[in-house]
Amino acid sequence: MKRTHLPLNGLRVLDAAARHLSFTRAADELAVTPAAVGQQIRALEDLLGVVLFRRTTKGLVLTDEASAGLDAIREGFLRFEEGVQAMQAGQSSHVYTVACPRDFFATWLSPRLAAFRTANPAMRFALVGTDGDIDFTEANLNLAVRWAEGPGDLEGIALGEPLTQIIGAPGAGPGSGEDAPWIGWPGDPAPEGEARETQFSVGDAGTAISAAAAGLGKARVPAMLAEGAIASGRVAALGPPEPGRRAYWLVAPLPQWRQKKVRALVAALTEATA
Repeated sequence: MKRTHLPLNGLRVLDAAARHLSFTRAADELAVTPAAVGQQIRALEDLLGVVLFRRTTKGLVLTDEASAGLDAIREGFLRFEEGVQAMQAGQSSHVYTVACPRDFFATWLSPRLAAFRTANPAMRFALVGTDGDIDFTEANLNLAVRWAEGPGDLEGIALGEPLTQIIGAPGAGPGSGEDAPWIGWPGDPAPEGEARETQFSVGDAGTAISAAAAGLGKARVPAMLAEGAIASGRVAALGPPEPGRRAYWLVAPLPQWRQKKVRALVAALTEATA
């Protein structure tokens, strides 16, 4: 019989019924009805072409055919359990592999990971820099941060509101104020509704903040990234935050998202934005 045709549910029922020599007690263990146990045993008997149990005045008795295969079946289920435990080993690991944009890590994520590690000193992190999509399987990721309009086909939660902030150099000068030239970056190459030529282009929002701080112009960047620079006086806010379409999202495929260690990190990071 091919592996893909193995009647695993029926074999599991056979194991329980053989241990208890009772369809009723086997049903209690498996959280099904005694009738369902009987149906599984009859279907297994039909498939194998043998009788597995005989009813006597003293109750159920295993046939020789059933007894001949039980040890191997039980060993097989033990190996299944070992395999599942091996696959779950990464869940209990103290190592996180996280992908995120480099500017987001430098500006927002790194101090919060440091706080999380202070509270969980055994934890270790491996960071993968990315400014776009990444293959979770290829990179063996636990979690990723994306600046996007939503989680897409992954599980996810937004880190804060989808807000942008226009910033410029503090004080007076050609790189400050509403009349400062625009700094473009891939997330904001040309703000909508404004006909202007970008006089300075950079690779990401973090570099745009640095360029604005140096007096090279004004930039529209994610408000989350601008908060620290504004608070420290590196840049000045040119008006209030504005609604945008994108936010920073924590995302992962469902199996990773359900891992206990991932849920713990997600909770810590989302609490940090509250």
